[in-house]
Amino acid sequence: MGVGDGEPIEMEIPEDHPRYLSLTSRERIADGVEAGLVDRTGLIAHGRGEAFDYLLGETTIPPAEMATKAAAAALVQADSSVISVNGNTAVLSGEEIASMSRIHDIPVEINIFHRTEGRVARLVDHMKGFGLDDVLGIDPDATIPNLAQPRAACCEVGIYNADVVLVPLEDGDRAQALKGMGKTVITIDLNPLSRTARTADITIVDNVVRAIPNIDEAMSEMSREEAQGILSAFDNGDNLKETMEFIARRMSAGDDR
Repeated sequence: MGVGDGEPIEMEIPEDHPRYLSLTSRERIADGVEAGLVDRTGLIAHGRGEAFDYLLGETTIPPAEMATKAAAAALVQADSSVISVNGNTAVLSGEEIASMSRIHDIPVEINIFHRTEGRVARLVDHMKGFGLDDVLGIDPDATIPNLAQPRAACCEVGIYNADVVLVPLEDGDRAQALKGMGKTVITIDLNPLSRTARTADITIVDNVVRAIPNIDEAMSEMSREEAQGILSAFDNGDNLKETMEFIARRMSAGDDR
């Protein structure tokens, strides 16, 4: 769906277009706004991430592969993990998150900044449409301390009690508040300079549409013993530094992939 002269128009993007995946993701976000799943500011957030994805070459780079393994390791070792889902994440990777949730028995909780009960209900139904029997987020019964924004509202059996929280497309305030509760915070953020990226315990600098399937696959192949070794060797600050160095090398080389 696109917009022209104030009226919605259908967009047909040929699969051989060099930006096919990027453009189709953009259209899914726009459709999500039309469906009431994504707040209109989600368009801005997606565009910002898209720009950073260009810098990566629209591929999963080696530091992201290492961070993905660390994220999988943290989830494998977790006593009580949860996947926090907002509008952009739901429309871009809802099906893949639902699959990961079923395979690895990880609850999904809807948690959004521009919160209305109607939008939460639509997102819950959207995720249930991918085969999940239960999606948390309606009627939150707990509050994240030291967070003065709508995303503080959460479910006790989900985000509040979890020891590991996967928070794709996160905001820095909540990442910091979750860490303040003693949780391990995993984020997927295409901007390695963001407060979220630098606050999280594990930051995957990658597109969520690539990162979620990669985490799922890594978890399926990992034992708890292997997970411990991976976590012990991982340093988020060093990984972010390697990410920035990778981007700098690409820019210096004029790589236009």
